[in-house]
Formats: sequence, C-alpha cells, structure tokens
Amino acid sequence: MFKNPIKWNILLKDIPKPIKNKYVVVTLVFVFWMMFFDKNSMIAQFRLQSTLSDLQENKAYYEQEIQQIEQDDKELFTDDTKKEKFVREHYYMKKSDEDVFIIE
Repeated sequence: MFKNPIKWNILLKDIPKPIKNKYVVVTLVFVFWMMFFDKNSMIAQFRLQSTLSDLQENKAYYEQEIQQIEQDDKELFTDDTKKEKFVREHYYMKKSDEDVFIIE
C-alpha cells in the first residue's frame, strides 16, 4: 500500500493514541464542520445575534415614537387651540381676513 512503510510508522508513532482513534477523529471533524461550514455555524449565529440586537433596538425606538405620536394625537384632538395651530401649519389654512406667506 505505502512505498515506504517505515516513514509512516515513524510519523504514526509520534501521534498520541487518542487522536489515532477513528471515533475521535470523526467527532472532531464533525464539530469543526458544524462550527465553521454548516448553515447554522457559529459565524452565522453571531451574525443573527447582531441582527436581533439591532432589531430590538429599532423596536424600542419605534415603540417610543408610537407613544409620542399617540400623546400628540390626544393633545391635538382635545385642545382646540392646538388643533387650529396644527391645521394652519400643515394645511396652510387661514381665516378670511388673513394673508399667508410661506417662506422656505
């Protein structure tokens, strides 16, 4: 099988006995494969964890914005002066004796 069995015997003699075991070798190869090459590898898990934390931060931000908008809506629809101010600013409505100047 090998041309120089003496050289292979010398190399195999230096390897520790547990590493020569085929079950250990197969297990190590399997673990290495799962850690780096599989679809659910550690690298992919770190990326997913990073994405998850970003999405959770965005969720907290948008929940805060929703609360602020709901509070603004409540104030807007309960107070007539704020409603008038809103309509004047956003829809440029005016009273009959007023002139509106839009400056950009």
